[in-house]
Amino acid sequence: MDRYSRITEKNPREIVLLRGSGCKWRRCRFCDYHLDFSSDEKANYRLNKQVLGQVEGIYSSLEVINSGSFCDLDEESIGEILQVCKDKTISRIHLECHWRDRETLSQFRSFFGEHGIQVTVKMGVETFDEVFRDGVLQKGMDHVKPQEIARYADEVCLLFGLTGQSEASMIKDMETGLAFFNRVCVNLMTKNTSRMEPDPVVLDIFKDRIYPKYSADSRVDILLENTDFGVGGESRHE
Repeated sequence: MDRYSRITEKNPREIVLLRGSGCKWRRCRFCDYHLDFSSDEKANYRLNKQVLGQVEGIYSSLEVINSGSFCDLDEESIGEILQVCKDKTISRIHLECHWRDRETLSQFRSFFGEHGIQVTVKMGVETFDEVFRDGVLQKGMDHVKPQEIARYADEVCLLFGLTGQSEASMIKDMETGLAFFNRVCVNLMTKNTSRMEPDPVVLDIFKDRIYPKYSADSRVDILLENTDFGVGGESRHE
């Protein structure tokens, strides 16, 4: 599994995929990212320290993902992230968080902010259609509105390529994301070990009619494959 990469075009930054104790929700019907976890904090720290050792600070910006929320990382790994930011003069760190862990975000904003490091929070919402998101995808966001999500998150991830989505619904999601958040990251559904399958018809609609509209937008990242950022691969746990 690749755990370090550089994003060189839109919003240039280094990115690391660390390992934590895993997403506590684990009920999303489309997701198997939570399989990349370990209950052994010492082993996680050793792995994370090795991955963080590759960070060079060339963009002064670092994105940290860990197949769950940032709060799922052990304290030593969080301390190592801070030390790397200080050593490599990184002034901005991007974190991911599940809606159910949103109350932990203020402490991390303060923790890094005390050292002059700006925190940008990315949250997976998948869609702003609350019925589809919470009823079909089982995202666990309790029908929350985008303006409420924006109280906690600066950026959002959307998931397209599922049965039940349409050109109109995907465009509405894109426009809602751009209206309420600084950036939008689009992920296309790919085959994994979860219960949900990608819908080839919906994927073709996105690629033919929606991708051309947003591919050049500096505020939009589009991952045609879930490893397009250069990290990820086969999930495993210990």
